[in-house]
Amino acid sequence: MSATPDMVTASILVIGDEILSGRTKDKNIGTIADYLTAAGIDLREVRIVPDEEDRIVEAVNALRERYTYLFTTGGIGPTHDDITADCVAKAFGVGIDIDERARAMLLERHKPEDLNEARLRMARIPFGADLIANPISKAPGFRIGNVIVMAGVPAIMQAMLDAVGPTLKGGAAMQSMTVEAKGIPEGNYAGDLGEIAKRHGEVSIGSYPMMTPEGFRNRIVVRSRDASALAAAQEEVEALVARLSA
Repeated sequence: MSATPDMVTASILVIGDEILSGRTKDKNIGTIADYLTAAGIDLREVRIVPDEEDRIVEAVNALRERYTYLFTTGGIGPTHDDITADCVAKAFGVGIDIDERARAMLLERHKPEDLNEARLRMARIPFGADLIANPISKAPGFRIGNVIVMAGVPAIMQAMLDAVGPTLKGGAAMQSMTVEAKGIPEGNYAGDLGEIAKRHGEVSIGSYPMMTPEGFRNRIVVRSRDASALAAAQEEVEALVARLSA
């Protein structure tokens, strides 16, 4: 199913050496994907990049041009390798400095004398950005243009996503139906399933083998925002499975 002109799309940019090394297991992609699906926003691409300025800037510029929204996670903490804010500023060609709104948020958690240079890094915001509240640790995320910059810590990312979510432009929610192809090898229906997919351009059809408590089985998932198109494709898939099960 290809993108249509009125479709609201999104991408995720995960930033951090710790993700690529395997030391930290990403828990944010699935959370964001579920949130976007419920909002009728198509998640079209996910990238993971290291803590390297040129790689982050390149990815931000590519993804923000291609999709309605770009969500980034990671790299907005107090340490030297937290460079996301600087990279986003560079991608947009704007300056960056300590934002007094962000400083005030940090003062809700820290005493003035405890706002050392490291902590103040979390108050450095690109010029022209709006802040995203962080009720957990107070250091804010931010939004500039169509780029939404959030923390990598899952609980904080979730709080920021909840804060920014109501401001997003959504679309029609994706609907899906699952057809069980129990006991039928994928190779037996792959060709016919491909033909059904060709006939229903507004529908996405995927086959997913999995192990269940009852044993190995295939599930065919039919997805569309158009209820009538979904029903028509589902009917053909069910007829195919019934024929091969006879």
